Amino acid sequence: MNILRLAFLNFKNSFKNYLSLMLSLAFTILVFFNFLNLIYSDVFVELGQRNKNYIDMLLKVCLAVLLCFLFFFLWYATNVFLTRRKREIGIYVFMGMSNQKIGSLYLVEISFVGMTALVMGIGFGALFSGLFQMIMGAVSDLAVDVRFGISIKAIKMTSVSFMCMYLFFALKDFWNITRSSVLNMISAAKQNEYLHVKPIVLLLKAVLGAGVLILGYYYANKGGRYDTLTNAFWAVLLVIIGVYLLFGGLIPLVFQLLVSCKGFLYRGQRCLWVNQTIFRMRKNYRTYAMVCIMGICSVTALATGFAMRSRYENMVAFDTQYTFQFLSNQSDIGTTTETLIDGNDVTYQSALCALSPDSERLLATYMDVSQMHLLLSYSDIVRAAQAADVTFSFEEPADDEVYYLSHLVLLSFIGNGEAEPVEIAGKTYRQTERIMIPYLGYLQKELGCLYVVSDKEYERLQAQSGVYYICNYKLADDTVFWEVRAAFDAIVSNTDENYTARVSIDPFSNEGEWIKALHSLCIFMFLVFIVASGCIMFMKLYNDSFEETQRYAVLRKLGFSTRTLSASIAHELVTAYLLPFAVMTVSAYFSVLALGKMMRADLFGIYVVSTVVVSAVFAAFCGLSIVAYQRTLLSARDRR
Repeated sequence: MNILRLAFLNFKNSFKNYLSLMLSLAFTILVFFNFLNLIYSDVFVELGQRNKNYIDMLLKVCLAVLLCFLFFFLWYATNVFLTRRKREIGIYVFMGMSNQKIGSLYLVEISFVGMTALVMGIGFGALFSGLFQMIMGAVSDLAVDVRFGISIKAIKMTSVSFMCMYLFFALKDFWNITRSSVLNMISAAKQNEYLHVKPIVLLLKAVLGAGVLILGYYYANKGGRYDTLTNAFWAVLLVIIGVYLLFGGLIPLVFQLLVSCKGFLYRGQRCLWVNQTIFRMRKNYRTYAMVCIMGICSVTALATGFAMRSRYENMVAFDTQYTFQFLSNQSDIGTTTETLIDGNDVTYQSALCALSPDSERLLATYMDVSQMHLLLSYSDIVRAAQAADVTFSFEEPADDEVYYLSHLVLLSFIGNGEAEPVEIAGKTYRQTERIMIPYLGYLQKELGCLYVVSDKEYERLQAQSGVYYICNYKLADDTVFWEVRAAFDAIVSNTDENYTARVSIDPFSNEGEWIKALHSLCIFMFLVFIVASGCIMFMKLYNDSFEETQRYAVLRKLGFSTRTLSASIAHELVTAYLLPFAVMTVSAYFSVLALGKMMRADLFGIYVVSTVVVSAVFAAFCGLSIVAYQRTLLSARDRR
């Protein structure tokens, strides 16, 4: 029998063993192919070139993340299945086959697996490409036409990228087999990840892991005005290290302490699965840590998508608070603008004055008002808020205090810590509030130093300051925007005697549509990482089931019923899934908390929803693992 035929028979007979690997790879290939298909299509052209460029960039970033994930996933999966096959492959040595022929046999066999996964991934990806675009458009609320074209370039890029990585690991395994001894092949199943750890080392890892993890949580919750990005970096790094040490030290140590308590161990036949859970934890702790970290990343990705989408919607509402705004040194600007806008309905409007104690800098800065301190009175801001029907819940500042009128940005690395004092007209004021409510709409973004002072302080500074007049209008009918704008352009002037600036917000602008795409991509990444985490757990536990056949055969001979052993399996596997989920839930909370500080958003609801989805996915994979585990042991018993 030649190598090709024997490899095909092995692949056919071991198809069930390879099925979880092929489905996992096919799912990743499906997503990868559809992202490439979107890049090489013209779906987003109608959103404008700028939005298309941004969306293409986001898709490429997601592809890079998927490639990195696929690389490490292939590394892990091929190692697991090679370990499972080594014991069977080792038998070929006793049949007279050389290591080179055995390696060639495995190389051809694993190539069948890769080609099957690739065909399944691209086939289903092409079949559901239109659905993929529809889902992305519906989730992101993008007004694009769904196109069912399949890009040949996307197929080529997907095939080349996957096969290059897959062949790399296949050749690595070939080299591993040719360099392995018979003893290593036969005992490989017992070598996997198991690590003999002395109790004192276990204790040190437990203490260090708990300390590092708590320190990571501290940085995630730490405040500070300019240290938000630094705190987030340290939080991520420390949590990853802490999770690794937690599964390698603290959790096994806790279970060992529970085992020493006989009242706990011998209640409800826990002795059948608790000791095995300890062994499995010390054997597979790297896998559990990796699954936990992937879960944290997935929850954070989902929270990021919703936070960015929410922030974008708030930014649009902020910028479109008024359709037209004017800043002028002419006291009659209100009369002029009302004359030009006559005949067009206005939903609301407001007029107020701003003081410029730095008016002597006006000529030097060429009318650059963003370089000046502009002061508003508390009463004027309250009236403007009432006119626009915006809630104003701030008390009047003290005479030595100011409120800073800021604006929303997509992502800010400046925290909410205490702001630095500001000096205006020779007097130092404390910034007690940083207000991001659009009382003056887009002007809060254009005017870099806009402060609210008390009415008394405003009157004191009025005599020594230049005065600017602000007029705000919100049109009721957006269709007349360009007509009104053309009329307003006639009064805009930039001379020393007549300074008038106009701000207009196009109600039909779609410059930020790419953020909606980011929202949907984050949801896809969340699903990819969660499904991949479940696949990794399933593959690992399914592989472990083949090592348990002898132990469960002995337990059956000792008189344990099938029902009792099934319950033991269920307890053991539920614990295996529950531990990474529990650590992920706690760690993800602090991760989302740090993200919320950066985005100035309440993401607790998203955190709850994401953890519920993760729990549902883990519960589904846990159920599959229990069924597969029990069937493996039952089939092994029937064969005997």
